Amino acid sequence: MRRKIVAGNWKMNMTPSQAVALAKELIPLVESENVDVVFCVPAIDIVPVVEAVKGTKIAVGAENMYFEDKGAFTGEISAPMLVDAGVKYVILGHSERREYFKEDDVLLNKKVKKAFEAGLTPILCCGETLEQRELGVTLDFIRLQLKSDLAGVTAKQAASMVIAYEPIWAIGTGKTATSDQAEEVCGAIRKLICELYDEATAEAIRIQYGGSVNGGNAAELFAKPDIDGGLVGGASLKADFGKIVNY
Repeated sequence: MRRKIVAGNWKMNMTPSQAVALAKELIPLVESENVDVVFCVPAIDIVPVVEAVKGTKIAVGAENMYFEDKGAFTGEISAPMLVDAGVKYVILGHSERREYFKEDDVLLNKKVKKAFEAGLTPILCCGETLEQRELGVTLDFIRLQLKSDLAGVTAKQAASMVIAYEPIWAIGTGKTATSDQAEEVCGAIRKLICELYDEATAEAIRIQYGGSVNGGNAAELFAKPDIDGGLVGGASLKADFGKIVNY
């Protein structure tokens, strides 16, 4: 049985002092023996949040990173910096990064490989727009994203990572894919991993659903056989996150 993983993506919210207060509020609500819990926080909040969760089972993730270790890349943050700060996970390829910052699959492939090289666990996002879903090309589009992003990634590496399926039309809109829609795509992702690698890798990799996950719909979503938890946006910033973790 794959262990469930629920990660909160705080996005561009919470000053350092607010982040520490939120972490302390959430810790007693989200600590779980049965689920891996990750707070993915803005770069400026990483150090204080790592300190705030020390002694708990909660891990800290970053929301992005660059693919070079150091250099003249003003404003970027490297994998070695994240590791030294105590980060365990990093979100890569979120639709907001792809859309607003024009990150393409060539860039993301470099980031994924760098994360593995540094010992970070990537949470690699993929997902379709409403137009693509209505055209019936959801699975074609997601296969293209993942095949490109995972080029050169080994089976052993893939087995240890997390893929987050986030339909773009459900992010921050209040619309949620039905549990059957989410399961269909997550199941197709697992089949793709089997094609690219083997059945053991496909069985090991953890696939999350993200897109307006909340305390009311988490249990139904996470009960599906190919959904191994959630990447949670807005609901990770409030007490409702505890209901999602303890679905």
